[in-house]
Amino acid sequence: MKSKSLSQIDPEIEELIKKELYRQQDTLMLIPSENYASPAVLEAQSSVFNNKYAEGYISKRYYQGCRWVDEVERIAIQRAKELFGAEHVNVQAHSGTGANIACYHALLQPHDKILSLDLSQGGHISHGKKGSLPFSFYKIVHYGVNRRTEQFDFEEIRGIARRERPRLIVVGASSYPRKVDFKPWREIADEVGAYLMADMAHIIGLIAGGVHPDPVPYADVVTATTQKTLRGPRGGLIICKREIAEKIDRSVFPGTQGGPFIHIIAAKAVCFKEAMQPSFKEYAKQIVSNSRHLAEVLIEEGFRLVTGGTDNHLILIDLSSKNLTGKQAALLLEEAGIVVNKNCIPFDPLPPSITSGIRLGTPALTTRGMKEKEMELIGRWIGEILNNPHNEVIRSRIRSQVKDLCQSFPIYKDYQAGYHNF
Repeated sequence: MKSKSLSQIDPEIEELIKKELYRQQDTLMLIPSENYASPAVLEAQSSVFNNKYAEGYISKRYYQGCRWVDEVERIAIQRAKELFGAEHVNVQAHSGTGANIACYHALLQPHDKILSLDLSQGGHISHGKKGSLPFSFYKIVHYGVNRRTEQFDFEEIRGIARRERPRLIVVGASSYPRKVDFKPWREIADEVGAYLMADMAHIIGLIAGGVHPDPVPYADVVTATTQKTLRGPRGGLIICKREIAEKIDRSVFPGTQGGPFIHIIAAKAVCFKEAMQPSFKEYAKQIVSNSRHLAEVLIEEGFRLVTGGTDNHLILIDLSSKNLTGKQAALLLEEAGIVVNKNCIPFDPLPPSITSGIRLGTPALTTRGMKEKEMELIGRWIGEILNNPHNEVIRSRIRSQVKDLCQSFPIYKDYQAGYHNF
C-alpha cells in the first residue's frame, strides 16, 4: 500500500482535527468526565492493532494471527489486577455503558429488579433511565439522596431495598460530589440477597490513586471507564469476584459484543502502567485538592454547591438563586473559554435539557499541571461571568485571559510546533 498522509487523503478531516486540538489547548476543560490521554496512550490507540480481528479470549480466539494480541490482552489484564487488587478483570468492554449492560446480562434474568440511583439525582442513563435498554429488559426501581443533606441516606435506601427486594443493587453516580462508603452498601445487599455492582466510571482514577475508598473488597462486580480520571483511551473495564468471572466474560463475548478493540486494549495497558507510577498518586491527590479549593472560591463568589462542597473530582452548582438556568450558564462560560456542562441538581424542577445546575471538575486541569493558584483564578472568573450574565465585555476580557493561562499549560509539550508532533 502506498503511504499517504491524512493531509493528502482528506484535508477536510485533517483541518477539523487541528481545530479540535486548538480548541482543547486554548480552553479550560472543566467537564469532569473529560481528560487528556498521554501521547503514549494515543500512540498505542492508533497502532496497527487497529487492523486485527480477535473474537474470543486469550488462547481461545476464533481467528488466526493472534499471538501478539494475546500478549497485549494478557499484559492489560495483569496490570489491572495488580492496580486494583482484583481477582478477575475483563478489558474487552467497549464502554462503561457496555460494561454495565454486560453485567446485567450476566447476573440477571429478564424482568429481574435493579435498584439504582435516579438519573435526576445523579445517576446514569445505563442505570435504567426510561427508554434505555436496561429499562426495557429489567424492572428498575430507584433510590435518591436525602432532600436536606443531598447525600445518600442509608436508612432510606435500606428501607427501599427491604421493600423492593432487588436482585442487583447499583451504587455509582455521574454527579455525586462526595466520597462513597461501600461497607453499608454491602450490608444492605447481603440483607436482601442482592448482587452489589459498583459503577466507578467517574472515580476509578481516584481509587487507583488511593484518594477514594476502594469498592473492590465489597462489590461483586465493579465497572468503570478508562478515559475519565484514569486518563486512558475511551473504553470500559470490569472487575469481579472469581466465582462470577466466567459469567461476566461470557456476557461480554459473545453475549453483548463481538470482536474486541485490540488497539484500545493496548492503550488500556499503557494507561494502567501509567497509573501504577508514583506520579499518578500525586496527580490523584492534586485533583481532590484542586476540586476542594475551587469549591471554596465558588462559595466565596456566592454560589450554592450541592451538598455544600466536594470530596472528589467534581462540583455541582445550584444556580436557582442566580436567575440562570444550567443551559444559559454553560453557554456564557463557553463564550469565555470555560467549558462545563449543564446538569440536573437533586429535586430539580427544570428538565434535563435546561437544568438548574452546572457540573464542573478538575481532572483535565490537573493533568495540565494546574494547581490551587490556578483554581483561584478560574473560580473568580466563573463568579465574575455568572454574576454579570449580561456583560459581554467581561466575557471577552476573560476569554483573552483564559487563552493566556492555557498557553502556559500546554496539553502536549510540542503543541506549539504543530499538531503532527504533539
